[in-house]
Amino acid sequence: MTQPVSPPRDTVGKSVPAGGLPAWRGLLARADVRTLSLLGVLAALVVIGGVTKPDEFLDTRNLQLVLTQASVIGVVTVGMTFVITSGGIDLSVGATVALASVWATTVATQEYGFAGILFTAMLVGLGCGLVNGLLIAYGGMVPFIATLAMLASARGLALQITDGKTQIVTIDSILKLGERDSYVLGIPPLVLVFAIVTIVGWLVLNRTTFGRRTVAVGGNSEAARLAGIDVRRQRLYLYLLSGLCCGIAAFLLIVLSGSGQNTNGNLYELDAIAAAIIGGTLLSGGRGTITGSVLGVLIFTTITNIFALNNLQSDVQQIAKGAIIVAAVLVQRRTASTT
Repeated sequence: MTQPVSPPRDTVGKSVPAGGLPAWRGLLARADVRTLSLLGVLAALVVIGGVTKPDEFLDTRNLQLVLTQASVIGVVTVGMTFVITSGGIDLSVGATVALASVWATTVATQEYGFAGILFTAMLVGLGCGLVNGLLIAYGGMVPFIATLAMLASARGLALQITDGKTQIVTIDSILKLGERDSYVLGIPPLVLVFAIVTIVGWLVLNRTTFGRRTVAVGGNSEAARLAGIDVRRQRLYLYLLSGLCCGIAAFLLIVLSGSGQNTNGNLYELDAIAAAIIGGTLLSGGRGTITGSVLGVLIFTTITNIFALNNLQSDVQQIAKGAIIVAAVLVQRRTASTT
């Protein structure tokens, strides 16, 4: 007599559908694998840095420097992750950071002190995001073209404001934020801001309706529209969010460098996109991970630091970054084909 076949069970003994584990658990498992893989790469880089330059790389000051440098591009990457998750792209983030930093450090702006510089940087970032969002969401422009135009315009305006000169910050309260006396339990204030932005970004993407709408728009914008989501308004909000992150990053850069320059934020768009991609965010949209993006930023920043400590050429560094990006995209395609 044939014995009845028991339904398949998961690792905790609960019955699961005949097809295997639920889809959401499969996604969670893949997410864990990606996160662990990134942590493994980061750990390997730390080992390499510790072996090649043990006294310098593992020094507390150097580790603080790595985290501080990661903070600026990290904040930009959080905003970029939202945009890419929605199926868009923002090539103007670096230029927006430059424009916000120089506009916030003009003599007229500095007369309003700390609050004036912070408010101006964030306002300029929001303004650039608003223009991008209106052109893309309501103007029907392709994100690549619209943000490329903003890149050129913002860079040009930043150069015009500074006339190619560095604008020195004279506000003591801002300059002190970059000094060691301002560290909280050995953590630089810029790193704390980065941590707050990361936590808020994670909560918004994973625990709010806004995050679910972002994923839905990136996965299938037409289906999202039929489900009652205002796709155009959602895209506008996303580019506003990206602009706001650029404004915050510009302020952090002002604190870090004590100045505003039209060359600030150079290639930030490439670094932010690359960090998001290797972190597991799909370039085609529909999936994004703040945790992966942050790990991507830390990996790239650590690579830069190791190369600098070992006096290696920057061109080799760029080749290494390019190889990592290609590998990440290939892994994404392999994962997508097996889903």
